[in-house]
Amino acid sequence: MNRREFIKGTIFAVAAAAGLCPPAFGRSLALPKGECRDSAVRDNLPELLGINDIREADVFLDTGDLPVLASVVARLKRLRRTMGYGNFSLMGFDDAMSNAAAYSSIGAFTRNEVVFLERLFYEDASLYGFLGEKKLSGITDTIRLKRIVKIQGTGNCLYNGKPLATYEKIKADVGKDAVLTSGIRGIVKQMLLFLDKAVNHGGNLSLASRSLAPPGYSYHGVGDFDVGKIGFGVANFTERFTTTRVYSSLVDTGYVKLRYTRGNRLGVRFEPWHIKVVAS
Repeated sequence: MNRREFIKGTIFAVAAAAGLCPPAFGRSLALPKGECRDSAVRDNLPELLGINDIREADVFLDTGDLPVLASVVARLKRLRRTMGYGNFSLMGFDDAMSNAAAYSSIGAFTRNEVVFLERLFYEDASLYGFLGEKKLSGITDTIRLKRIVKIQGTGNCLYNGKPLATYEKIKADVGKDAVLTSGIRGIVKQMLLFLDKAVNHGGNLSLASRSLAPPGYSYHGVGDFDVGKIGFGVANFTERFTTTRVYSSLVDTGYVKLRYTRGNRLGVRFEPWHIKVVAS
């Protein structure tokens, strides 16, 4: 069996048993103006520790699926540009479908694109190397807007309750040069980040999953967030962040309970900037 292709029968059986597979899931994935804008896009950064290196066991999309991968990414980017980064960050799948159809500048998602996104979402990401727990089980799961708070001066949002209280305490304990760099991300935002990484690396899903959680698996959808040092820019999403006073203070005050430690068993890169809020 070619490790660069998904196993059709196994994928179909798992999804069907869970009652999750869309009607067209008969063939394998050959893979896969607003507020709250992330201040850095980690999938465009030079990667550390060889996570951008192609490995023998990496799983790729079939070449026949690369055109739909590219068209989906292009449409999602048009959706983000038209609706604004803030709206896009919090957008649910159904809203993405309806908004795309409503704006000629975006264009409605084709049936092939919808089927592709459904396959990607309901795929067991462990088949291409991501071993984290799925946090959002349905592709139409949404962020309840009444539960979120916009964090002034950051372009990001957090959930009310423990996430917001944690961030406010970090600001009080660590100092004003600590800043929220990435907050809540809905399923659609995570889809774009993950697929854009894949399209930039020839459909390599394993490589994409080493730096970005697949859609549905990100803890940014349920409470975790990223912090950095004001003025440090994209370096906040590299190991250079560990050289800053902000990071040292986070460690000293006990906030660093890393979700993705160095050499973690989930197959994800080391993320010293990721604040673990959700217990599991």
